[in-house]
Amino acid sequence: MKILVYGRSGQVARALQEKSSLAKDSHWIFLGRDGADFSHPGTVSKPILDLKPDWVINAAAYTKVDQAEKEFELATRINAIAVGELAEACTITGSRFVHFSTDYVFPGTGHTPWKETDATSPINAYGRTKLEGENLVLATGASAWIFRTSWVYDGTGANFLNTMLKLAATRDELQVVNDQMGAPTYSRDIAEFVVQAILKSEGAATKELAPTGLYHFAQSGETSWHGFAQKIFALAVERGILARAPRVVPIASRDYPTPAARPLNSRLDLSKLSREFKFTPRSWNEALQGCILRMGP
Repeated sequence: MKILVYGRSGQVARALQEKSSLAKDSHWIFLGRDGADFSHPGTVSKPILDLKPDWVINAAAYTKVDQAEKEFELATRINAIAVGELAEACTITGSRFVHFSTDYVFPGTGHTPWKETDATSPINAYGRTKLEGENLVLATGASAWIFRTSWVYDGTGANFLNTMLKLAATRDELQVVNDQMGAPTYSRDIAEFVVQAILKSEGAATKELAPTGLYHFAQSGETSWHGFAQKIFALAVERGILARAPRVVPIASRDYPTPAARPLNSRLDLSKLSREFKFTPRSWNEALQGCILRMGP
């Protein structure tokens, strides 16, 4: 089995490299920008057409939410046009396609977890580009799983977890918004699920474990960014990563203005994932504890 992964340096791609050993008798190829530059659509599909992989996983994306307000055209090329090109190539080679999207395709209203069938209405440029990418994939008719996820983090790289730990080293007090609700999602959990889903699909008599289309994958449970920060600091002190936890002051989103609006409700309904894949992600608390444990003092 040949698996081609785009976005070599991203959080999910790095986790896939670690989890790839779970797939015995498989050959993994990880491409970075030097092998496929998504800012220049028209060329990114060549590796698929040349290698004809069994699976293509797209872990590449433009993720600078605030910057996307100014660089909408670039974000569209990366998050939409190039993604559609990958999906189209997969229809030619017969490759299965895995793509990751975001809770930001929703308006963030209400308090009910979003289902895959709920109406989308992004409130920022980043969300609009990700939604366009989803639609382009679906329009090709490719055999694709699109996983919307939320608040992705890892023990390395640029993300909320590492930003909080870095700030905690020099500050006694931090202000963090407490009115945006969702589920922090560990990149290693995403990667392990995808690898296991591919293996089960390959082993199925019909080569199809779950129907193609949209799914939501996030850790179970919910919290705010404020609650996430508090838990990070408590676990980091317990693990010896921090000597002491800073005071975390809850504030409203209106008191922390950003160029791009953020949805207040990022809760994702996981019932379709549970039903079709027979899998329910572990809680965000448990996943975060596992991440912090791996980081060590």
